Amino acid sequence: MPAAHSLTAPEAAAALGISVATLYAYVSRGMLSSAPDSQGKHRLYDAAEVRRLARRKEDGKRAGKVAQKVLDWGVPVLESSITLVANGRLLYRGHDATTLARTASLEDVAALLWECSERRIAEAPAVPFATAQWAAWLKLWSDSTPLDRALVLLPAAAAQMPRVWALGRDAQLDTACAVMRLLAAAMISAAPSNEPLHRQLASAWNVRNRQQAGLLRAALVACADHELNASTFTVRCITSTGTHLFGAVTGGLAALAGPRHGGETVRIAALLEEASRAPDLDRYLANRLARHEHGAHGPVVSGFGHPLYPEGDPRARVLLAMLADCAPARSPLADVMRLARTVHDTTGAEPNVDFALAAIERVLGLPAGAAFTLFAVGRVVGWIAHAMEQTRDGRLIRPRARYIGEYEDEARD
Repeated sequence: MPAAHSLTAPEAAAALGISVATLYAYVSRGMLSSAPDSQGKHRLYDAAEVRRLARRKEDGKRAGKVAQKVLDWGVPVLESSITLVANGRLLYRGHDATTLARTASLEDVAALLWECSERRIAEAPAVPFATAQWAAWLKLWSDSTPLDRALVLLPAAAAQMPRVWALGRDAQLDTACAVMRLLAAAMISAAPSNEPLHRQLASAWNVRNRQQAGLLRAALVACADHELNASTFTVRCITSTGTHLFGAVTGGLAALAGPRHGGETVRIAALLEEASRAPDLDRYLANRLARHEHGAHGPVVSGFGHPLYPEGDPRARVLLAMLADCAPARSPLADVMRLARTVHDTTGAEPNVDFALAAIERVLGLPAGAAFTLFAVGRVVGWIAHAMEQTRDGRLIRPRARYIGEYEDEARD
């Protein structure tokens, strides 16, 4: 660190408006770096780095602080009348989502979120292109994962939709129904159908038990929306640019696939498999936590805990309770629930909806990736509702960045 560009501890503290003790705390927390002087007796601080931190602190006193909170589980960034997460509850337009999950179909929830009748959805016209063409596409992508298939086939289908850009209410609803059904059809490699989506999944996965099919229905409803999560915000951003619903949903699906979002179900499935083979579950979990699974607030395990539900995810509670009621006689349910108890005893964290979906996949013996399919097929209903709301709003979503890089005059110092 060249001396001409360095500050002593008192100089750096003065520039930041803090005490020297606080300066040392900044270094220990990784907010600032330091290096020894030529004699090794004192620490020096890079002047440009100190100035950048000073600007961030100043921004923090103004709008920068609000912007950071907006992007990190903080204050609201958009107004919406679709979903509320508050006081440990999830509400779809004022209706408790866990209550709906016990009786409603995904189509019922779509009607609620899209503000139309159930009959309007049931009687929506079939997709306006040949079934043979869809079948040919499915055959071409038969070896792909459900996610890859959907990411390819949704844009392909959009090119065949004559009214894909239409903004009239009827045209919007027709497109919404087509997107919902085509996404499901792509993911389960089936022909698009107006049959209730949980029945389509049950048929594709050979689920004959009525109670278990009801659990698939409940899972879809529980996943229908969750306010401004990463994928939904992505859908709203894309929609705000004026693109069509197929494009927005494809973007949402790509965002959902990330391992810190819906893609976490794949990691949880691996966790369940590893835990089932561990001779000592407590030791296995302790080793796992010791290796890498720690977050800002302590030890974490994939599928457990949720910032919006400190007392536990209500979606997971209802789905795991329903799973316990319909699990096959010889199933890994006991192992799954034992893992949940052990994690809770060790970390205090409760299962979240991702864990519940992975548990459903494992206990019912569904195909690998079924948990993600449940998540995506359910969530598309919420994405569409948010896209419709954003279209009505009409504004472009364009946040500002807080620049923390070098300035030209600093480079010449």
